[in-house]
Amino acid sequence: MDVGLRLDGSQAHIVSLTLRDYVAMAYRVKAYQVTGPDWIASDRFDLNAKLPAGSSSDQIPEMVQGFLADRFGLKFHREQKELPVYALILGKTPLKLVKSAPSADGAETKGAVSVNGSGSADGVSVNMGNGSYYTFKDGKFEIKKVTMAMLATVLERYVDRPMLNMTGLEGNYDLSVAVTEEDYRTMLIRAAVNSGIVLPPQALQLLDTGSIASLIDGLQQLGLKLDARKAPLDTIVVDQVLKTPTEN
Repeated sequence: MDVGLRLDGSQAHIVSLTLRDYVAMAYRVKAYQVTGPDWIASDRFDLNAKLPAGSSSDQIPEMVQGFLADRFGLKFHREQKELPVYALILGKTPLKLVKSAPSADGAETKGAVSVNGSGSADGVSVNMGNGSYYTFKDGKFEIKKVTMAMLATVLERYVDRPMLNMTGLEGNYDLSVAVTEEDYRTMLIRAAVNSGIVLPPQALQLLDTGSIASLIDGLQQLGLKLDARKAPLDTIVVDQVLKTPTEN
């Protein structure tokens, strides 16, 4: 499947996001912090819109809030819940991460923005904009120009619980992590489930016996550690929402 966000001048094009993704975008939380009917994590919607004159991309979340209220009749409340998480922390091994090279012109890309990803049984490729990207193919993560917060966001797609960055590290890094063939298959299935893709029972059964042991080992070799624990997280609970948006 292919998903993405593209901003070109005053035009915004958002492709194949679930309603849970839109709510997370609107209220600046992660998708796992949004709960509600099962379909909000599976049904997908495209959004094509013109930004108001004088507005900026930083205001898009507030615009999406209005869109969700007007077109989907969204109503929700907030709760804090104690949830199982992985804390991404520094390990005992000396840090072996590589600092990313600075941009050629010393500045981030201005103007048009394109963030997109594609995935299949053959692997995943995601462009996160401004030179940041990752691939997960042939049993290996290749990750370029990411902060530790971004790394936690990337990896949590492939595991069974949210991941919180608690490393205290600043800056952008490049890294490569290899996993076993069995863990690679399990993690691709987990990413599909976390993205709301419906899979056959035979595939889901593999999650019962799969693991991420080789991912944990690979991170440890780089000086990082995944620590399983519980943590209080703010969540958005959807109370009311239309399954079909009102007409344009």
